[in-house]
Amino acid sequence: MTSPFLLAFLPELVLLAGALVLFTVCLGESRARLARNAAVGVAAAAVLACIVSLGARAELFSGAYQVDAFSQLLKLGFAAGFGAIILLSGDLPDIREMIRPEYFLFVTLSITGLTMLVSCVDAISLVVALELSSFPLYLLVPMRREREGHRTQMEGAIKYIMFGVAANGIMLFGLSYLYGLTGTTHLGPMLALLKPVAGTPLAIAGMAMAFCGLYYKLAVFPFHFWTPDVYQGASNETAGLIASLPKLGAVAVLVRFVSLATPDNTTIAAMLALLAGASMFYGNLVALVQKDLKRMLGFSGIAHSGYAMMGFVALSRAGYAAALYYAVGYVLMILACFVVVCRVSKDGENVKIADLAGLHKRSPLLALTLFTGIFALAGLPPFVGFMGKLGLLTAVIARGHLTLAIVAVINSAIAVYYYLQVVRQAVFGEAGADPTPIRLSVPTRILCAALIACIVAFGCFPEAVVGAIARSLTFVS
Repeated sequence: MTSPFLLAFLPELVLLAGALVLFTVCLGESRARLARNAAVGVAAAAVLACIVSLGARAELFSGAYQVDAFSQLLKLGFAAGFGAIILLSGDLPDIREMIRPEYFLFVTLSITGLTMLVSCVDAISLVVALELSSFPLYLLVPMRREREGHRTQMEGAIKYIMFGVAANGIMLFGLSYLYGLTGTTHLGPMLALLKPVAGTPLAIAGMAMAFCGLYYKLAVFPFHFWTPDVYQGASNETAGLIASLPKLGAVAVLVRFVSLATPDNTTIAAMLALLAGASMFYGNLVALVQKDLKRMLGFSGIAHSGYAMMGFVALSRAGYAAALYYAVGYVLMILACFVVVCRVSKDGENVKIADLAGLHKRSPLLALTLFTGIFALAGLPPFVGFMGKLGLLTAVIARGHLTLAIVAVINSAIAVYYYLQVVRQAVFGEAGADPTPIRLSVPTRILCAALIACIVAFGCFPEAVVGAIARSLTFVS
């Protein structure tokens, strides 16, 4: 393999080498701190590798793996997100010390799968990468320390696995339909061969079922049932990972899949619009009555998946770019919220909305981080959530989907109510039995500052991000 190919594959090589190092660390005992330091090093090396290889272009493994501008941009996002997750993890108070090294190993393996996922342009390699990103997460959920009378992590893990297996089975069945129609598993030739028959019932059924594995990752209705239980049952750090980066990976791959449909395929557009509307209404209405902060964020995530789906309803490059921009923004917004969850939590316990009372007095920086994340999720300017929703609304209105745009606006108004309830509790709620100030480590302070800066910057200057994403979508006609 020549040097250009090595450069193109450098982020994956760094992550694979890092996973091997962490596997070696896991062979010893009482190596939790060493494993965390190694994971920090791997994350930093991955970011550097992504920056170095940002301009690399190559096709590997007989064309099944394509390194292009689209994949390289997303790999940089995954590497940065990986670093944020490691900083978010802290001391992992709710995971037994003897298995903490394995936590960092599984996180690294999952990020490796997501990094490979965005370069896979063949159905077989894509499924393999999807499983590599998923199976470590299945193992992370039940790793939480058991509490007396509570084993919600086991219930969440079982639901996560069972729904994942079912969704992947449906996805494989749909891919078999598409292979039967085209005779190829490569997405490029498949796109060309599907165009003449894209409106036939068999093609529509194949594409609809092929989307299912990605709907599950995104928590789109009706593949959402695992979401609140997994968020509540998993440790705070694991829930933060599951809520963020896999959704960006799912949106990225869904762009490749949905581009198989022609822009005038009204059946696919109607199906996507129905799922988007159902996800928005279900997520927002159920989130209204939640008391547990992670469950609220879980139902909110279902609604935000519906917002992201609006970009696919447009079946246009502008819509896909808007969906990806919104997914990137959502990762930043939800990580900001989970930083607060992890640091407010006592000994890794779940955080109720009432537990945020007096947060602005206990930790002004955490309160500012929470307000930034919540206001952005609510879609208020000048944050990234506002510009993301504006881009999505513009894309769907341009394609004539006015009803869906109205549904999105109504749901945004509903969401503002329960988001502001969180802010009200943090600002005006009286501190409970423990008014002790929250001491933040230097890495946590850096993470909070970085997330706030990115949420504001992406919202104030969206053109650079959206433009770079749009230019990278060279495979979209």
